[in-house]
Amino acid sequence: MTARLDLGRAQILAFRRRVGALDERLPAGSDSLRRAAWAGLQDSMPRAAVLSVHARVKGTSPTVWEDPALAQVWGPRYSAYVVAAQDVAPFTLGRLAETGRRRQIAEDLADRLHAYLDGSRMSYGDAGHALGVNPNQLRYAAPTGRLRIRWDGARRPEVWTVPPPDVEPAEARAELARRYLHVFGPATPEGWGAWAGIRPAVAAATFESLLPSLTPVRTPVGDAWVLAEDEPGLDVAPGPATPARLLPSGDPYYLLQGVDRALLVPDESRRSALWTSRVWPGAVLVDGEIVGTWRRSQATVTIEPWRRPAPAERDAVEAEAASLPLPDVGSITVRWQG
Repeated sequence: MTARLDLGRAQILAFRRRVGALDERLPAGSDSLRRAAWAGLQDSMPRAAVLSVHARVKGTSPTVWEDPALAQVWGPRYSAYVVAAQDVAPFTLGRLAETGRRRQIAEDLADRLHAYLDGSRMSYGDAGHALGVNPNQLRYAAPTGRLRIRWDGARRPEVWTVPPPDVEPAEARAELARRYLHVFGPATPEGWGAWAGIRPAVAAATFESLLPSLTPVRTPVGDAWVLAEDEPGLDVAPGPATPARLLPSGDPYYLLQGVDRALLVPDESRRSALWTSRVWPGAVLVDGEIVGTWRRSQATVTIEPWRRPAPAERDAVEAEAASLPLPDVGSITVRWQG
């Protein structure tokens, strides 16, 4: 087996920011949208995905979620996600159970919904009631790759069916794991399984199948894996970090579980403020470190810093808040707590 690489915290976080386009925004365009959504953008909080795109791509508009390059699906853990339209398969079929009752439920629901809709679109509430099921159960059809959604953040999602992706589920699952390893790496099967909502045995088997393309590494929080093709990027000296980004609730940069959270936020008391038991706040990223949390109510953005910001940092955060692509809000007011 290849000898384990030793990776430090600063090295890992610089790599994640770089592949996640958080140090420098990408130019506007479909290629940049695809890169921003490489591991999917959680959109359970209305329009969180728009703010995640804004943190990574120049010129992001409030309606970017409707760009033809993007699609909405019920993705990992059946949460609302925005993904690249050409990359739907990993986020849907990649989570389909191999056999058993869970797969049967998914396929039966997709078949029934397809027959009932007959090419039309409908509110998922109306469709669920017509099929005699709780509308939330329709999410369980998502792993077939045949279900699409459109959710504007206010009304109930609209649903319709499409032909399934022309990809084998095992291939889609391996691709989902590769995407996780690239954006969240170094990573473990356990971390990927928890993120994707995939059973531990299946997660472990998927990583086992990928071993020829992986490199073992040692991190400050334990042993893990990276894609072998990502090794050169891990050796690149960190460049200048962005002055400030306001990452929305569920942003990929901190959508972490277990010990991975300790790597990103070493202070345990701060971790409980970021990863709360209810709806997570946003994360304030300044010069490459998460230094506080933020929430928004209408046109007021409230920043709760974990330390006293320098004047330049304060200006950068306020400028970032003012640039948020929020429709029908007007001028943003920033309020500092503490």
